[in-house]
Amino acid sequence: MPDFEDFVSSHTDQYFKRTRAIVRRFGDITATYALFMRRPVIFCPRLTVEWLTRAAAARGAAFDIEPCFEEGARVGAGQPLLYVTGPMADLVDLETIYLQRLGAACVAAYNAYSMCVDLPGVEFLAMDARHCAGAEMAELMAYAASVGSNKARADANAAGFIGNATDATAHYFGQDEGLGTMPHALVGYAGSTLRAAEMFHETFPDTPLTVLVDYYGTEISDSLAVCQRFPELAAAGRLGVRLDTHGGRFVEGLDTAKSYEVLERHAPEAIRTYRTETELRWLVGTGVSAASIYHLRDALRGAGFEAVKIVASSGFNPAKCKLMGSVRAPIDMIGTGSFLPERWSETYATADIVAYDGKPSVKVGREFLLRKAD
Repeated sequence: MPDFEDFVSSHTDQYFKRTRAIVRRFGDITATYALFMRRPVIFCPRLTVEWLTRAAAARGAAFDIEPCFEEGARVGAGQPLLYVTGPMADLVDLETIYLQRLGAACVAAYNAYSMCVDLPGVEFLAMDARHCAGAEMAELMAYAASVGSNKARADANAAGFIGNATDATAHYFGQDEGLGTMPHALVGYAGSTLRAAEMFHETFPDTPLTVLVDYYGTEISDSLAVCQRFPELAAAGRLGVRLDTHGGRFVEGLDTAKSYEVLERHAPEAIRTYRTETELRWLVGTGVSAASIYHLRDALRGAGFEAVKIVASSGFNPAKCKLMGSVRAPIDMIGTGSFLPERWSETYATADIVAYDGKPSVKVGREFLLRKAD
């Protein structure tokens, strides 16, 4: 398949291509590769295995692909993830490409798992696509979030990720299409938060309505106005308000002192424990803080709109989710792309040959990759 060979030749490291040429000249052998990572991960092998299977078919070769764990398993640093055995001439130049499909997904799944376990009663929506470097990465991240989420459901009965924002990868979450309602652009176009809600509902009357309420800096007032305009949706639990307030200001009605007062009422231990500067900001600072979420819930409850859902977004990474879980912030759903790995160096997957024609051999210091039976 010339197209496949052109793709591999263009996208693989040169030294692998030269090694392939040498092996083909001096005689092929059977090689066994061990794939591993240097940090704990959630095992996400599917896209790597699928690509290797297609590669074998394209080259008319036979690869023995042996996952060392079930998909979704927790794997420690340095533990082999897969063993791949086949003709060295057919495998040696594929490493660059199949590793790209492994490492980042495993770390993103680990992050997604942690977030879901720390907030088991909260639904998550994957909103990562806009932060991805192209469609291939977006697929990797959606797959990863689904695997991490499924593991959290199994381990902690977590609600997990119920969907994502794009149609292309919605199938990973059992959905036919992406989920979501409105961006800030619609609110700006409509001229008011309430009018944006009306436009959306008129156009999509059968879709649950989640209204973005921070555009004009009047999160509480606009939330209540929308609830009063759509009382039936509010009572039926088909109305949500989304907080996405940026870190440059407080949510309407709050400042530092009032934020402390809110947490004193709802989670007093939260502010009597040592906190880093970042944690304090997430608790009582600007943007979407724990205090702001409690503040909004108080306003909704006080107006009789207890069934209205609160959707939180803006920087909800594993650490922020863990903190929100510890103070039992009243969040119904989180929209996040922050399960994407922050330190890209942690996503580097590695492959080493550990056997040549069945004889164990690996570079010094990597003996931990050898098969236990060897």
